[in-house]
Amino acid sequence: MSPFLAEIIGTAFLIALGDGVVANVVLSRSKGNQGGWIVITMGWAMAVFVGVFCAGQYSGAHLNPAVTIALAVKGSFSWSLVPSYIAAQMLGAMLGAGLVWLCYKKHFDATTDAASKLGVFCTIPAIRTPGYNFLTEFIATLVFILAVFYITKPASGIGSLDALPVAFVVLAIGLSLGGPTGYAINPARDLGPRIMHAILPISGKGGSDWSYAWIPIAGPIAGAVAAAVIYNAFLAS
Repeated sequence: MSPFLAEIIGTAFLIALGDGVVANVVLSRSKGNQGGWIVITMGWAMAVFVGVFCAGQYSGAHLNPAVTIALAVKGSFSWSLVPSYIAAQMLGAMLGAGLVWLCYKKHFDATTDAASKLGVFCTIPAIRTPGYNFLTEFIATLVFILAVFYITKPASGIGSLDALPVAFVVLAIGLSLGGPTGYAINPARDLGPRIMHAILPISGKGGSDWSYAWIPIAGPIAGAVAAAVIYNAFLAS
């Protein structure tokens, strides 16, 4: 399998299972309706595990533009590969979101709240304050990237053998830092599904909240770059 295809498949698994657990919890008449935040954070952690495990041996399982950029800034990944990796991640995220819509089509139809439908696809801040929302995504991603660097010892990717530790890190971030913004910590995870929300024929879906969309892109990228700079300057051995 080529790294490009591996990033598509791994990211598609990540989003299909991650957005899927949100759909299960928030959409009407689903078996998991009102399952709560613990179910969502556990589901996302397992989504990361599956995506990383499947793609790790072929691409390093970045599955996240913030990871790809951080590894390039740190010097363990070629900048020439960054565009193709990010393109694959975006395609995979859109594919995964489309699969969730297909699986939950009848539940989207049964749900009247437009915000719940949007929340399946992308993050929505609990309290809309752009500066603090950006800061939350920055800090959460910085923590995530630094943890990934240590888990990978560090390598050019995350790697299938490290899938479970990375999943635990995502679980911890969701439980501890996810409340304010829904912890995107991954620009493709938010932007790809948000695009799908905009183009899919979802009845009563409302707008895609494009005025907020820059925060789960810029915050994670800034946090990832800061993590790489901090690691190189103070923590690398």
